[in-house]
Amino acid sequence: MLFNSLEFAIFLPLVFLIYWAIGYAHLNDTLKLRLQNAFVLIASYVFYGWWDWRFLILIVFTSLCSWGSGLLIVKSQITNNKSPLPKVWLWLNIVINLGILGVFKYYDFFVSEFGQLFGISTYSLLLRIILPVGISFYTFQALSYSIDVFRKKIAPTKDIIAFFAFIAFFPQLVAGPIERATNLLPQFLINRKFSYDQGVDGMRQILWGLFKKIVIADNCATYVDQVWATYDTQTGSTLFLAAILFTFQIYGDFSGYSDIAIGIAKLFGIKLMRNFNNPYFSRDIAEFWRRWHISLTTWFRDYVYIPLGGSRVGKWKIVRNTFVIFLVSGIWHGANWTFLAWGAFHAILFLPLILLGANRKYTNQVAEGRILPSWHETIQILCTFFLVVIGWIIFRSETISQAWEILCGIWNESFFSIPTLTKTIYFGYIVIMLVIEWFSREKQHGLDFSQNTKPVISIIKCLLYIVIALLVEFYFLASIEHPTAFIYFQF
Repeated sequence: MLFNSLEFAIFLPLVFLIYWAIGYAHLNDTLKLRLQNAFVLIASYVFYGWWDWRFLILIVFTSLCSWGSGLLIVKSQITNNKSPLPKVWLWLNIVINLGILGVFKYYDFFVSEFGQLFGISTYSLLLRIILPVGISFYTFQALSYSIDVFRKKIAPTKDIIAFFAFIAFFPQLVAGPIERATNLLPQFLINRKFSYDQGVDGMRQILWGLFKKIVIADNCATYVDQVWATYDTQTGSTLFLAAILFTFQIYGDFSGYSDIAIGIAKLFGIKLMRNFNNPYFSRDIAEFWRRWHISLTTWFRDYVYIPLGGSRVGKWKIVRNTFVIFLVSGIWHGANWTFLAWGAFHAILFLPLILLGANRKYTNQVAEGRILPSWHETIQILCTFFLVVIGWIIFRSETISQAWEILCGIWNESFFSIPTLTKTIYFGYIVIMLVIEWFSREKQHGLDFSQNTKPVISIIKCLLYIVIALLVEFYFLASIEHPTAFIYFQF
């Protein structure tokens, strides 16, 4: 079920009404909590099973393994503090879950590549199975629970319904944010009350997410797909323009999903972590990665980078750790050499900052306390953006050779020609998004204007809501029969 579909437009209000009807029923608090969690779980499984009911088998199995491993880890720790069993249970859960992920996501790819490398036919060995939507996201969320239990950062829960609801919570199930058990699970173990202010803010964030997805990303996708399909006949300027539009497409698509997910969660009294923080206003690559897909970046930092020694080791080990993180992040996105190349590209960009100790130089918002950035900051932002665009060309391409041909196709004399563009309105929408996000860069999302109550600002806010809502409605109705899936569903 897609957020931008008619089915979800019916599904969400129904779930919302029943959920809070249970929450305010004349029952004791314990029973209400259990019923609410059970209903969330059922609703989440309906939402997920809408694509294919067989996907539910995997998520139930993953949830069961992680829930059981948490109990077994702590039981072993209590019985014998020096016992190797806790680590055995942890690694068993990790191997099982990563094994499932590997089979569904990578088996056919590596078998095919092996066959091509040695010139043998592997067709009969291929499984040709459908990749379950969101498997990378909920697998990592489940793994973080057992790891945190092993590290004694969170106590395991015996409440299986609450735990299953934590893994399957439908707003963030298929494309994140990848939540930690330390943040999300405790919220399923306490009674929740509806907050009007939180609900209104959630609706604003949903609207902003829909604007980025339906108005920005889907419109950009039309042009990008056309150019990429005929890249060998396009001018350098047209290819570069398509790369820029893809840069905004993937941001509008993915951050739009996160905004919708976080906004929906607020309607249910749940707070999810922020997943994007204006990444295209970054002044260097290190800052970009602190602001892009925050939940995945911090997951790899805490569960891979730091266990490898992080930055508290020698320079060459830091280099090794940096490449490991970016290569793993690349392959996480899918079974394709382009994702590995994209990860390696960003690792190379990141290395000078690591070696010079400048990777933590920019931890504040750009132009903090000022309306506009300085010329120096502007140049930094544009240079970082340009490097990110190059990376997205590699990411978007189907093969390494295609990425190379597109890059070569851009950097020739035709780069200075006038690009082919059928609808300039795309840039109008992008400018609207950038202006709103610039002036809201110290807020939680683009339409987070709740703190300013001046009459003039209130009027501007109302007009802005109306314009954005009308644009969303127009493009939503135009695509209602064939809504476009989110890019990160394939990962």
